[in-house]
This record gives sequence, structure tokens and C-alpha cells, in this order.
Amino acid sequence: MKEQKFKRVLNAGDVLVTAFGAMIGWGWVVSTGEWISNAGAIGTALGFVIGGIMIYFVGMTYAELTTAMPKCGGEHVFSYRAMGPAGSFVCTWAIILSYIGVVCFEACSLPTIISYIFPDFLQGYLYTIAGFDVYASWLAVAVAFAAFITFINIRGVKSAAILQTILTFVIAGVGILLVAVSALRGSPSNLMSQGIIGENGGDILKNIMSVAVIAPFFMMGFDVIPQAAEEINVPLKKLGRILILSIVLAVAFYALVVLAVGYAMSASEVKASAEASGLVTAEAMAKVFSSDIMAKVLIIGGLCGIVTSWNSFLIGGSRALFSMAEAYMIPHKFSKLHKKHKTPVNALLLIGGLSAISPLFGRKMLIWVSDSASFACCIAYCMVAISFLIIRKKFPDMPRPYKIKRYRIIGIAAVLLSMFIVVMFLIPGSGASLTTEEWIIAGGWALIGVVFAVFCKLKYKDKFGRITEVE
Repeated sequence: MKEQKFKRVLNAGDVLVTAFGAMIGWGWVVSTGEWISNAGAIGTALGFVIGGIMIYFVGMTYAELTTAMPKCGGEHVFSYRAMGPAGSFVCTWAIILSYIGVVCFEACSLPTIISYIFPDFLQGYLYTIAGFDVYASWLAVAVAFAAFITFINIRGVKSAAILQTILTFVIAGVGILLVAVSALRGSPSNLMSQGIIGENGGDILKNIMSVAVIAPFFMMGFDVIPQAAEEINVPLKKLGRILILSIVLAVAFYALVVLAVGYAMSASEVKASAEASGLVTAEAMAKVFSSDIMAKVLIIGGLCGIVTSWNSFLIGGSRALFSMAEAYMIPHKFSKLHKKHKTPVNALLLIGGLSAISPLFGRKMLIWVSDSASFACCIAYCMVAISFLIIRKKFPDMPRPYKIKRYRIIGIAAVLLSMFIVVMFLIPGSGASLTTEEWIIAGGWALIGVVFAVFCKLKYKDKFGRITEVE
């Protein structure tokens, strides 16, 4: 058993806000109008519940595996125990793309939100790339925040957790304000007029499922918990419960916000807002408070959501890189820990550096990266669910502080549901299929992985792919 290298400093509250904050980004501010227009307010809420059930089954497998093998790296350790080095490499390399993709996308999203709050923010036009105008002020803010969040994380996971806690409370406060005041000042007729959209049962089901399929993409992030397992100071059984609770809270947050918007605004108001600014949730806030200032308050809540996602996925991505480097699957220098703060400094600098330069390529390219990252994440989820079933069969007597009842039903459901989402990425016209550019990014990432695997196998020989403490 290797010596404990990380500091166990995260308490139950830190773990919960890290996972919940990762799942609550900017989508609830900018995408609500589109969701309601497609499926209705009630239909969208039902779609998120269905999508949440998909994630819940996957989360159950994570909860058991995390408490049974509380090691840094999460998916890396689970898939290694079940499938060996090859399966572990594929699974972890996929999840790393998902983390890096989100971090880089958020680096572009944050200055974009600031431009909503301050219309004159965009100054110093530089160039246009893929139809997106890049400004010096926009770029400077993105780089500055990338440096700041990386610095916070290098100083220690507890520092990152404190930032996460503050911002998550802001998000929750803004969301609760919207829901509560909408309930008081909204109208049931608004909700009923756009409750569920569809001419017949088939149309209604199709519209609800169109939301259910994309809902899991907005709730990725609970998997950050197993990545930082060695830094958590929480009883293992309780840790499993926290992971599941974070998923339930995220589903409730999205569903309640959508219902609040549908209760506050009529169908025509939602449509007009979606076609104008696209910030339907912010305009709903302004309407129920009769104040344009409150719209900006809600946008600030969305800005906090970007930072919490960015922060959480930086934590997860750096730990995943660290775990692969520890197993000599990528250059070993990425396993270096900061002497004082005990954080994976080189891994953090790599991802932080990528987030700092990513805005140079414009927002459109980062959307491609983000979609490719979602695809990669679903592959990793599927592999973890398969690993769960394999480990149950191969190691039935393994201590499991958070043990799932009816594990076959849970595991098979997790495999099928995650595989279903992967297939949706592959089917043209499904609404989630990847574009040519996104396939190039995913294929390029896979090729880089192959190069790393070959290089590290030749360089490190027998050390490659060994995780002795879980063998």
C-alpha cells in the first residue's frame, strides 16, 4: 500500500458543493427558453427527471465503487480492477477529455456572460474565427480567470472548496429567489398554456425524450467526487450517500427553475425572449421582481455556475491525469505533487494552461470541444458501469461500505442507459449526433492517447499500467 500523499481536508459539505456546483453551470440561464419551446415547462421538468434517472443509475455504480476503492483517479482505478491496463487507459483518457473540454469551454463562457451584464465590455477587436469575434477585453478576462482558478487549485483543494461553497450558495440563493417569487407572482394559466407541447401522445413523448436525452449532459460532474477520494475526510458510507444526493439536488434545481420560468412567463413572452436575448430565465426574474436589475442578479448567479463547473472539473481532470501518470501511462512528471500544498501541480498547470489559451480559438471551436467531451464522458460512464458488474462478479467479498442492493438490475440499467446516450451521439439526426469537426476532435484525442500509450510503454516498460495498491 502506497503512502498517503494527499491531505484529507474535504468535509461532507465540501464534497456536496463540489459535485453539485459541477452540475449547475450556465445552461439553466441560456437554455431554458429552448427547452420550454420544445417540450413545454412541465414536459421539460419531466424530461430532466427521466434524464436524472439515467444519471442516477450510473451514479449508484459510482457510489459503490468509490467507497470500495477510495483512491485518487476514480474511473482509472475502477476500470483497472475490472479490465486491466488497456481498459483503464481508454476509460481514463476519455474522462480526461470530458474534464478538459468543460474547463476550456467555461473559459470562453465566463467573459461572454460579462458582456451580457456590461454591454460595452467588448473592446479591442482582434479577429474573427469560425464566425465568432474575438476582442482583447474578452480574451484578457478569460486568461485572467484561468490563471486565478488554477492558482486557487494549486494552493490546495480546500481553497478550491471554499471558493466552490461561496459560489454555490450564490447560485442556490438566486434559484430559490426565482422559484419562490415566481410562485407568488406568476400565474397557473402561464404554466398550463405551455405545460406539455405536442399534437398527440407520440409527439408529446418525442418532445419530452428530446429533453431527457440532453439532460444528462447538463448533470455531468458528480464523478468529480471519486477523482478526489484520497482528499476526502468523510465516512465512506456517507460519501456514497452524498454522491447520490448531489444528483438528486441537480435534477430538482433544473426542474424547479424551468417550472418557475413557465409559471412566470406566458408562452408568447418565452418565445419573444428566446428570439431576442435568449436569456429567458433572467427575463423571468426581471418580470416577477418588476426590476431589470434582478435580471443581472440572476445572470451573476449563472456566472457563478460557470466558475463552479470550471473549478470542479479542474479538480477532477488534474486528479485523473495524476493517476495515469502514477501508473506510467502518460509522462510520469504529471504525478508531481506540490511540496507544500500536496496538489498535482504539473497536471493543474497543464489543464490551466489549456484553459488560458483555448479562448484564442473562439467560442465556436470550444462548442465542438465541449460536445466531443460529452461523448467521451458517456463512454467513460458506460465503462464504469461495466466495471461495476465485472468487479461484483470477480470480487464478491470485497468490502463495500456503500453496497447497492439488486446490483444486477442497477448495473445493467446503468450500462444500457449510458450506452443509449453514446448511440445517440452516433446516429445522424438524433439531435445529439457529432459534427465532422467534433469527430475530428474526438479522433485526434484518441490518436494522442495511442501515441502516449506507445511512447510510455517503450519508455517505462514493466512499470506501464501498474497500480499495485489495487491489484
